[in-house]
Amino acid sequence: MTIAWYGHLKFKAAPLFLAIAIRWGIAFIEYCLAVPANRYGHAVYSAAQLKTMQEIITLIVFAVFSVVYLGESLRWNHAVGFCLLIGAAFFIFYEPGKAASL
Repeated sequence: MTIAWYGHLKFKAAPLFLAIAIRWGIAFIEYCLAVPANRYGHAVYSAAQLKTMQEIITLIVFAVFSVVYLGESLRWNHAVGFCLLIGAAFFIFYEPGKAASL
């Protein structure tokens, strides 16, 4: 979805209606892949776990996309935010009583 939502930012001279039409086409293809993935994934993961994975993967892809494609830089506050997300993911996936013993 990163390309669908943010790819047009390099082409601000293009007509808005064209940017919208192209992005909806990209989003449609991505949705056609995401819906089955969530259906199959829900057999193993809870909805909260699926959403957590989606958000973390999206943010990683977006971080790379913003640096490589848009030429923006990441700063220390972005790193702190990503670390907090790792903590959030830990608690989303943590199941009391199923902790691995060392």
